[in-house]
Amino acid sequence: MSKPKSPRKVAENEALALGKTIRVSPQKLNLVAETIRGRKAANALTVLEFNQRRIAKEVKKVLQSAIANAENNHGLDIDQLVVSEASVGKALVMGRFHARGRGKSSAIEKPFSNLRIVVRQVDTSKKAAKKGGKKSTEAAAQAAAGGA
Repeated sequence: MSKPKSPRKVAENEALALGKTIRVSPQKLNLVAETIRGRKAANALTVLEFNQRRIAKEVKKVLQSAIANAENNHGLDIDQLVVSEASVGKALVMGRFHARGRGKSSAIEKPFSNLRIVVRQVDTSKKAAKKGGKKSTEAAAQAAAGGA
């Protein structure tokens, strides 16, 4: 008599990893997340490895977690994984104060962010067939236009 299994939040060919309360503003985190969107997982790891920003290490950890979830929990092939989504959201904001002159103070906001990375398994053989078919129709259209 246990709880029923909760439904999956992503599709069958996808895996998800969340990074919560990461100590950086969402705007800065989005700059790093933007560099990996749409890339192959191995390529994205390389990009994050050589990224100069401090928060790239945290993003890399979350991406590695998503890849591990895909392999171990969902049985996906890690060589065919693509970062389909890397979204950033606001979390809490710590409020601090800074003492100023004449007994006054000013506010300091220390923002936190949430990161959600979804990796998707993409079949490369189907993708190549689609590209090849598209190019051949474009070539046929150009030949027909050039021949007329």
